[in-house]
Amino acid sequence: MSPAIERFEDLIAWKKARLLTAEIYRATDTGRFARDFALKHQIRQAAISIMSNIAEGFERARSSEFHQFLSVAKGSCAELRSQLYIAADAKYLAESDFMSLYEQSAEVGRILGGLRAAVQRKRNQI
Repeated sequence: MSPAIERFEDLIAWKKARLLTAEIYRATDTGRFARDFALKHQIRQAAISIMSNIAEGFERARSSEFHQFLSVAKGSCAELRSQLYIAADAKYLAESDFMSLYEQSAEVGRILGGLRAAVQRKRNQI
């Protein structure tokens, strides 16, 4: 049996979301992307929302609230992926950068989906 997670910083979902957020900041800080303040702000906010909602939900210490915050974080992953398409269509991102960021965000979404399902199972056992 694995030890209980005691800090949100120990969650794989949060760690991956943190790395994704750092990559989003790097990608949006160069070239024409850096000058598109609306999209730059929006995509950064989506990335921030992912890791922030994981942390906030975890700290609430109630599985029902954690589940809800994980749902919001997963929604923010979808928002971020949609915004990546906008950035790619505007030629702000090279195809390889788009694919890398897209795959990272999809992975975070899958991890959140699994974590959300695990929290739901735990809720159903209580």
